[in-house]
Amino acid sequence: GMQSHLQALLSLYRLFCPEQVTITLPGKMKTYFKNSEGPWKAAIPAVRQRNQGTSPLSQAVFLGTSQPQSRKRKWNAQLVIPASSTNTNSLEEDREKNHVYLYSTNESFPVEQLRTFPQLLQNIHRLEFPSQMGSVLTNPLLLHYMNCVKDESIYLRLYYWMGQMLQEECTWCVVDNPCEEEFKSFLATVYKAECFLQEGFSACEEFLHKTLPLWDGFSCRSEILRLVSWIPLSSSSDIKSYLYDPLAQLFFTSSIYFKCSVLESLRELLQNWLNCNVIQVDSEFSS
Repeated sequence: GMQSHLQALLSLYRLFCPEQVTITLPGKMKTYFKNSEGPWKAAIPAVRQRNQGTSPLSQAVFLGTSQPQSRKRKWNAQLVIPASSTNTNSLEEDREKNHVYLYSTNESFPVEQLRTFPQLLQNIHRLEFPSQMGSVLTNPLLLHYMNCVKDESIYLRLYYWMGQMLQEECTWCVVDNPCEEEFKSFLATVYKAECFLQEGFSACEEFLHKTLPLWDGFSCRSEILRLVSWIPLSSSSDIKSYLYDPLAQLFFTSSIYFKCSVLESLRELLQNWLNCNVIQVDSEFSS
């Protein structure tokens, strides 16, 4: 029968393919589906004004959710990786104590005093990890620690922090965002950490999945294509839907330089997949 939710579905079909719906539908009915064209309608005037050289719009869009005009950063006034200090008072107290106390087995070792790789080896089971996970990205010793310990809580904390930062600072999804250079620097820092760990972050994979269909192929081009090269290996259908299809739309309408950049990124992606697969096969063979 003509149930209300079925009528709403048919009305949605009629909106996009009117020739497919031949029955008569009531003029007024309850709204079951949000307008899917909302983000695009808000982004089109912003693109027009940006191309005309006028001031940017105050309205911001990120994947269908509007942002307020005065957007406050959640962590820092500038997009800078935070210091790894968690408790400066305890740090000053520790500095006043002797070397034997620092290496005692009953106390945690603050990461602020981690300077050398031997220190990491001697204190790897009693490190006090920083509360601000962004500081991990620029600290090679802490990245070594992540590789050795494989603590799931560390990856989860980094996943939530990085996902939030990528969402709030994305320059082509948040229209009124003048901090493109800071966002480029942040993406470059994330890429260097991925190269160090020899694996991609799941937060970056989700970010690319959501934003590649909206990407203009120009903003942060080199940084985005570098992140693409560290996407984890998954099924071909998933890769096609969220990676190949969005890139193909830009590939066929862009310059030769962009085409070569995409091909180079995909070549590095294949190389990373092969390296990871070889490591996995070797570990299984040795076990």
